[in-house]
Amino acid sequence: MAELTNNLRKMVASLGNARNRREEGCFVAEGTKCVCDTWHAFKCRYLFATASWIEQYGRVLPGVEPIVVKRVDMERMSQLSTPAQVLAVYEMPQMIFDERNLSSNLVIALDRVQDPGNLGTIIRIADWFGITDIVCSPETVDVYNPKVVQATMGAISRVKVHYLDLAELIKRNPDVLVYGTFLDGRNIYETSLTPHGIVVMGNEGQGISDEIGHLIKRRLLIPSYPQERPTSESLNVGMATAITIAEFRRRI
Repeated sequence: MAELTNNLRKMVASLGNARNRREEGCFVAEGTKCVCDTWHAFKCRYLFATASWIEQYGRVLPGVEPIVVKRVDMERMSQLSTPAQVLAVYEMPQMIFDERNLSSNLVIALDRVQDPGNLGTIIRIADWFGITDIVCSPETVDVYNPKVVQATMGAISRVKVHYLDLAELIKRNPDVLVYGTFLDGRNIYETSLTPHGIVVMGNEGQGISDEIGHLIKRRLLIPSYPQERPTSESLNVGMATAITIAEFRRRI
């Protein structure tokens, strides 16, 4: 049975850093639900668990012999404020985006979304509404950030997240309808929507960048109610994504 060495423990702990994740080609999933929900989707390099966890769940995850660790070791490796009893180190999969999907599927595009919780929430939203691909600008937070992985609640195993030059993607596909949310857009509930195309959601503070904004063909507004009443400046990008995608799906 493999053992936890000091170097291995340090390597796992270092995966909280994006640069180290890229160098190792690995990311971390923690907790029983997160690990069990993602187990079938990624190749596991290491599985660390306490003896009590292995006794209870060990047969649920076939194929990899777990490394038994103490709670103090979990605390040293964990990225959580309250460490779980199981931690998996997965290999990052190679993601290839098939642009032909744009003509027949709805795809979410994220322009510089920075908050890990927001990205995780949007991945869950995509999963709920049957969207299998999200394309992100290079400046968007890393999908393998531990906080993102946790926030997806397992949806990361079913939704593929790609990092691309969004402007170039849109320009290469001039026949694809591109939607975006703006404060000066047209009421989404009064606008014709298609079951396929690209829906762009912007940065938490600055919205959609000018470079991408100039390429959007249909500018959408989620109206506040009643419209004459003073309200918050804007919606959280996760909330806005949920409302927008729900309306697209309602039209099918």
